[in-house]
Amino acid sequence: MTIIFLLIGISLLVALTFLGAFFWAVRSGQYEDDYTPAVRMLFEDEVEPDEPA
Repeated sequence: MTIIFLLIGISLLVALTFLGAFFWAVRSGQYEDDYTPAVRMLFEDEVEPDEPA
């Protein structure tokens, strides 16, 4: 029975760690631009000309 309480405590600790990491990512602006990555593959890549040596 003690192992169940230990595993529940560890799982709550891991869950709170991931929740804290999620809130940190939201506050630091990781999710501000959610449109550009979806259409980035539709843009043409600019080809730079090779410079002669």
